[in-house]
Amino acid sequence: MSANDRPATGQPTATYESAFLKACRREPVPHTPVWFMRQAGRSLPEYLKVREGIPMLESCMRPELVAEITLQPVRRHNVDAAIYFSDIVVPLKAIGIDLDIKPGVGPVVEKPIRTRADLAQLRDLTPEDVSYVTEAIKLLTAELGETPLIGFAGAPFTLASYLVEGGPSKNHEHTKALMYGDPQLWADLLDRLAEITSTFLTVQIEAGASAVQLFDSWVGALAPVDYRRSVMPASTKVFKAVESYGVPRIHFGVGTGELLGLMGEAGADVVGVDWRVPLDEAARRVGPGKALQGNLDPAVLFSTTEAVEAKTREVLDAAAGLEGHVFNLGHGVPPTTDPDALTRLVEYVHTQTAR
Repeated sequence: MSANDRPATGQPTATYESAFLKACRREPVPHTPVWFMRQAGRSLPEYLKVREGIPMLESCMRPELVAEITLQPVRRHNVDAAIYFSDIVVPLKAIGIDLDIKPGVGPVVEKPIRTRADLAQLRDLTPEDVSYVTEAIKLLTAELGETPLIGFAGAPFTLASYLVEGGPSKNHEHTKALMYGDPQLWADLLDRLAEITSTFLTVQIEAGASAVQLFDSWVGALAPVDYRRSVMPASTKVFKAVESYGVPRIHFGVGTGELLGLMGEAGADVVGVDWRVPLDEAARRVGPGKALQGNLDPAVLFSTTEAVEAKTREVLDAAAGLEGHVFNLGHGVPPTTDPDALTRLVEYVHTQTAR
């Protein structure tokens, strides 16, 4: 049973009545819930201290360290949900892909996947491969109590892009070349990644995650027709794989204004919106029956408190008519953000939206 389900007795579990899960279910909330993508780590001095000298991927495999980093922003900012500290390439590393996260660069893959023979690198993921995830989430849920934990994974397209390009890419030349030039190999690659991603999310839910977010960081590089034909089937497969658990499923990508409706159609309960599209317009594009998440421009955090509050007010006003709204940034917390700016932002949203 997931942390989001009502037991047979009808009594809600600890996190079920949280503002975050209520908003995801499009139910009335005591205040607009707030959490931040990349809140676990990066901008916090306490994070830098506990991570000192520990490579990123290694830090993702130490349960006690993962739990500590995940809890830090909850303690400091009073956010309404915790996001599991990990990286989207963790399941790929767990199945033996030769990759590393290089500081200042990102994930770098030693042997890119560009031929059918290369697919052999992608074996199935098993729960045993990521036993440290189960252990960390059990530690976390014991500490978090009524605060929900969000599990996450990289979406098949974004994982495929890293694997095909060999690392981060601005134009995704190799990825698109494969997608257009060998559609069957592309479909097989994404289907295999969908299986891996589904297992990774299932492990997190069964360990106690109350919601999951699928990050499709690079999918904004695609036109809607290509998304529907070449990406959506794999994302839909992931969402369907975890549907029976009853946890909210969030879908987020950057630069995806033209894809918002399709991303909801893929199976999300909550569609994440970056800062480029106002939430009222995003709601029109997504259509009824979905909550929205977002969407303050992260760069605003570097301005004055007055400017942050003014822009936050714009987001809240645009969200006023939504069926459900989870306040977030339109992308992740920048590493050089003043942590106090985030703490003030959480308090401002809670105060302004108290019902």
